[in-house]
Amino acid sequence: MRVTNPLSFTPKPVTILTTFIYLAVFIPLLVVHETVPPAPKSETPRPGINLTEAWLDLQELSSAYHPFNSRRNDVVRNWLLERIGQILDENHAPWKAEGLRFESAGEFEAVPVLPFMDPQGDVIVGSSDAGELRARDNAPKAIVFNDLLSNYTSNALTSKSAAGRRLGTSTYFEGNNIIVYVRGSEDEEGDWWSSKSFSADETHGKGGVMVNAHFDSVATGYGATDDGVGVITVLQLLKYFSHASHTPKKGIVLLLNNGEEDGLYGAKAFLSHPMASFVHTFLNLEGAGAGGRATLFRSTDTEVTRAYGKSPHPFGTVLSSDGFSLGFVRSETDYIIFRAEGYRGLDVAFWEPRSQYHTNQDSTKYTSKDSLWHMLSASIATVESLSSDTSTTFDGPRGDNADDKVKNGKGSDVVFFDLFGAALAVFRLRTLFAWSLSLLIASPLILILVSYILARQGKYYLFSATVKPDVAGEDPVPVGGWKGAFRFPIVLVICSALTVGSAFLIRKVNPLIIFSSSYSVWAMSLSLFYISFWFLMAGCNFIRPSALHREYALMWIFVIGWGLLVVATVYEDRFRISSGYLFVIYESAVFLAALIGLLEFFALPTKSAIAEIAREDSETQEGIDALPRGDALLSPANGDDHEDATETTPLVGDGEHRRSLGTTFADRYRRSTTATNELDHSHGNGSGKHLPFGGEQAWSAKLPAWTWVLQFLLMGPFVLIVLGQVGLLIVTALDQTGTDGSPLLLPYLVVALFSILLFLPVTPFMHRITHHIPAFLFLVFVGTLIYNLVAFPFSPANRYKAYFQQRVDLETGINRVEFAGLESYIRDLISHIPSATGQEISCATRANVKDGLSFCSYEGPAPNVISNTPTGVPPEKGYKDWLTYNVTRTPKENKARFHISGLETRACLIRFTTPFRAFHVHGAASHGKFGGDDVPESGSDQIKLWSRDWDHEWIVDVEWAVSEGKQPGDEGIEGKVVCLWSDFNDPTAIPALDEAKKFVPPWSSIVKTMDGLVEGSKPFVV
Repeated sequence: MRVTNPLSFTPKPVTILTTFIYLAVFIPLLVVHETVPPAPKSETPRPGINLTEAWLDLQELSSAYHPFNSRRNDVVRNWLLERIGQILDENHAPWKAEGLRFESAGEFEAVPVLPFMDPQGDVIVGSSDAGELRARDNAPKAIVFNDLLSNYTSNALTSKSAAGRRLGTSTYFEGNNIIVYVRGSEDEEGDWWSSKSFSADETHGKGGVMVNAHFDSVATGYGATDDGVGVITVLQLLKYFSHASHTPKKGIVLLLNNGEEDGLYGAKAFLSHPMASFVHTFLNLEGAGAGGRATLFRSTDTEVTRAYGKSPHPFGTVLSSDGFSLGFVRSETDYIIFRAEGYRGLDVAFWEPRSQYHTNQDSTKYTSKDSLWHMLSASIATVESLSSDTSTTFDGPRGDNADDKVKNGKGSDVVFFDLFGAALAVFRLRTLFAWSLSLLIASPLILILVSYILARQGKYYLFSATVKPDVAGEDPVPVGGWKGAFRFPIVLVICSALTVGSAFLIRKVNPLIIFSSSYSVWAMSLSLFYISFWFLMAGCNFIRPSALHREYALMWIFVIGWGLLVVATVYEDRFRISSGYLFVIYESAVFLAALIGLLEFFALPTKSAIAEIAREDSETQEGIDALPRGDALLSPANGDDHEDATETTPLVGDGEHRRSLGTTFADRYRRSTTATNELDHSHGNGSGKHLPFGGEQAWSAKLPAWTWVLQFLLMGPFVLIVLGQVGLLIVTALDQTGTDGSPLLLPYLVVALFSILLFLPVTPFMHRITHHIPAFLFLVFVGTLIYNLVAFPFSPANRYKAYFQQRVDLETGINRVEFAGLESYIRDLISHIPSATGQEISCATRANVKDGLSFCSYEGPAPNVISNTPTGVPPEKGYKDWLTYNVTRTPKENKARFHISGLETRACLIRFTTPFRAFHVHGAASHGKFGGDDVPESGSDQIKLWSRDWDHEWIVDVEWAVSEGKQPGDEGIEGKVVCLWSDFNDPTAIPALDEAKKFVPPWSSIVKTMDGLVEGSKPFVV
């Protein structure tokens, strides 16, 4: 009975194995991508951790909007201080609360403070003696800093003037962070931070670990994951490390900063605090999505990444870090502030779904305890590792940045990526570079060397059309070595063009369908590439079969990969970009597969042997041709039984007659080489013979039947694991950015690119796959193509984000409600708003503000953000009291002093039509960082003013340059004084926003545009 080899290179084994491997890899990748590891069933999975308590805290924290410029923000801050005291008391941990007073530039004095205060200064929780120790221990284990003193002044280039000159934005910010220092067992004793000799510009100790999260939310989001989960994680870390059984070796600084959402202000203010000098490593916890897994966004170096690698479920890839480095990702987190200071650390954040980011869906309703545990468990493992490392890893000379204030050693550039969310691969970039360079040089040389050895042995069949027999005068023997040499690149170009073309088609017809249906786009792109490649390659193989097709395809993939590897190696060396690991792993697998293909040729007979067999067979056939023709070939030896032709005799002759007619050398060669297939019966397919597949070259019968399995296993699983994870991550990060003004085509091109890369490992074997898989995928392609072209791109689960702001002229009372977004959708949304009915909607774009989006406005209902505004007062009179200012100019000088105050706000601005060159805010700390009062040479055109107090008066001195040909004092300076209001917990405060939320379709959501939901302004002339 004939038994089929289950590993032979025939249609059934190839179809089954390739399909099984792809499903076995893709399904786990999708599961990891779409699910979160379940939280432990026990509410106390580790001593000092309580998940039930953590979840209740998260619900309390995110029960209302709490941006920096809201009264609710104060409530949250006081609640956090109260919870910190409760946690420390429950753990019986000795602690005290204190603040700092600035004695002189860079020097501090510790003073007792009331740890829990409301905005009016009334004590809410705490002892009447705020400096009282909460235990009899004279060296408290925890110190709570209620920081109401740190501030900073900064200048940054942010915009372009009408003349194309880069202008700066100047900022003054007063912080009110909460800082908890958990003393390590090896830390210095005493209140070293309050020493008279201590300076903020000095580095203290051998290394402390900071965990940072911000407790403010955006004005339109509850902040459950941005950054509520991070804040609750910090509270649980305090509970864990203040527990008697978990005292860290290195001290831990827990920073709850306030003011991240409007400019990373809280993190910047922290750097003016003395505890900033103690920090060497950090873990930043953020939210750029609204749930799912917390991913490792970025890392400064290899050593700290290995600490995160000890997490039970690590997740992330260095590709996201390179996205920030190369400028593809434009948003930022507090990580960038700490890295610039010289700290070494990690940026861990939630990253999807982006449609819920900064919306009212960022609530506990849409996240889970599983997500909370994923971030918390990773944080525990990371901080334990960093705080237990008391070696000199983080000591030594300062890093590369000459401005680094922390003598923190020099970390090595890192490469990292997770494997199915269960383990983290971590190694140094220089290791990757050595691997890349070695592969770049060695791989082609090895292939050339093997090819040379094969050629010397006469077994190199590639690029060999014929072989000439040793006997002079004999015709060359065809071996078919050029068959299939160029079909792979031609088919690849055609199929890639079709796949990319489908991306352009969807972008043109239904450009935002990927927003809610990314898997439909994936299915369309993957199936199109697969079926088109199979159809063309199977057709080529049917018309012109070739046993060399597989090796030629591998060689072409190797050449393409080698070119990409050159680019990756250059970026690794010159720009320290680590994402090239994708191409290094890819090229390594392809090289090994191509090498195996060449080694197969050693099993073949030499080409001269083929020629000799053909020559001998030719001589034998000539002898046969000399015998009598016709029926004599079948007659007995004496020839007496010859029969005459009759009516039934074939017109031309019987089979033997036909075989004797038109016999050529090629016919004889084919018969002779077919005979050679039977020379070795030890290599068989179960029948005792190993025959060539189909009409492929006869000599291919000697090739091993199973090596293709090894080639595919080298290329398929490893490449799919690495590329599949990256493809899913990138597309998920991009698919909902179109409504933010990002290029609409980009996510479709990324899907097309990864569709091609993911199926490249199977392309050398695709001509052997049966029609069943392509037929099924054809149906998938047709269905998904139709859906992608006609389906509506948004849904209640994946809502379109429209950006809201209301602008009020406080002098005239005229106000305009603005929605920013893609114009067609914005006009549709506004059409549902009753107060906009019958109005002319004007739309325009703005340079340097939400690029790619249009701003559409109409006259809306008046805001009521000031609770004590008298009723019935005309808007033009009632608004005037919301903001008051006075500006006086120094005679004959280009200097002026502004006095500004706003009701019920912490934030105001001064905008100038003429850039200024210097400014100073009265009360700003002289040790301020980030450039202080030094305005960029090109000048700044606005000053942002943020206060920790309500109804604050700012006093600001401004100086501007004198224009050429003018004298000081000749020019009038114009501009606007602006105040911002961001509190939307009372819907009646901003009726226009409340109306929009009620009446826009359920497939849309409203989010903030700028720092304030309402912006009130008054003009000035100096």
